[in-house]
Amino acid sequence: MSIQAQATAPASTLLPADTIRETLETGLAGEHTGKKVLILIPDHTRTIPLPQLFRKLADVLHDTAQLDFMVALGTHPPLDDAALLKLVGLSASEKRDRYAHINIISHTWDNPDTLTTIGTITQDEVKGIAGDLWHDTLGGDVDIRINRHIYDYDHLLILGPTFPHEVVGYSGGAKYLFPGISGADMINVTHWLGALATVLGTIGIKDTPVRAMIHRAAEQITVPITLIGLVVEKDGLAGMFIGDHISAWHAAADLSSQRHVIWVDEPYQQVMSVCPPMYDELWTGAKAMYKTEPAIADGGEVIVYAPHLDVVSFVHGAGIYEAGYHVRDFYLKQWDTYGHLPLGVLAHGTHFRGSGTFENGTEHPRINVTLASQISREDCKRLNLGYMNPKDINLDDWAEREHEGVLLVRKAGEMLYRVRE
Repeated sequence: MSIQAQATAPASTLLPADTIRETLETGLAGEHTGKKVLILIPDHTRTIPLPQLFRKLADVLHDTAQLDFMVALGTHPPLDDAALLKLVGLSASEKRDRYAHINIISHTWDNPDTLTTIGTITQDEVKGIAGDLWHDTLGGDVDIRINRHIYDYDHLLILGPTFPHEVVGYSGGAKYLFPGISGADMINVTHWLGALATVLGTIGIKDTPVRAMIHRAAEQITVPITLIGLVVEKDGLAGMFIGDHISAWHAAADLSSQRHVIWVDEPYQQVMSVCPPMYDELWTGAKAMYKTEPAIADGGEVIVYAPHLDVVSFVHGAGIYEAGYHVRDFYLKQWDTYGHLPLGVLAHGTHFRGSGTFENGTEHPRINVTLASQISREDCKRLNLGYMNPKDINLDDWAEREHEGVLLVRKAGEMLYRVRE
């Protein structure tokens, strides 16, 4: 199918509303008349003008037989009815009076009744995809399990932004399928494969083993798929690409590499990285570390400032507290102790702790990671993180220290900071 429609805003500008509407009409109008269509969307932990896009898509796709939206949550907690309405910007009366025909539902990764197996990626295939990253901790064959409700529809649309990403290189595209609406096997193995590569070896790189594995799994889906790939800046769109999920994703990732990477001349000794409120647990708030790690000098420090945050993970908290946050080889060289934990939990642990080594029983992280949140000093110690009281931090003071090798990032988690080569 390639790219059916696209629009790109000039640098430092955003697409006007009329252009967004015209692009959606060019790419979608008339293509789904009389069909049942499911649109996959992100949750509140991704920046996207979803209320605006929800309304435009409902209008453009008015002639479908059925139009529904599913939140591709991965392992994020399911959203209740109020949260779903807030996500798409609807009041209860609007939903009842104007959009009653549209269902808005959440994916539930841990409910076997919602999943179906559509194929297998054999261990030999995983080895071929992983290449030099292969490690026997990745296990054997991987069942490709996905939300079975996609087969209730004639066409699947993916609507989501593309950003530099710590596990897959660049987010978006088929990532809304795996892990977005998949089962635990794909979620765990892809995240651990990303951990084996490390954040520094993955983030901001288009063609990664994890992306190849996701695309391999997506080949097994028989429902036609169209991607509405978005490049988001601030509260608007810098680009929109509509087409097959591979071509449109490549175009979105190319634009993301231009709009979402901030190049610096020298690495910083210290980064104050402000975690925005949309990240309501450390599981997602850790992006405030991931996106700055490539710009931090060896022996430097990132402080994740999240005064609103009081939960490590709603879903995975117990496992994270057992594993702690450690460099990759801490787990690999003590697999008898940690190998029983879900691979996704261990992947999160190594991603947030960053690169480093583990030799002769001693861990040597490349940088120090300090958390300034409502999570206590005692819990930070248990998790192997530094602690700082957020009440002792005045961000305005940090803004004046760049000449000291200090960087303040006032909204962290999406823009990637990288040292210029």
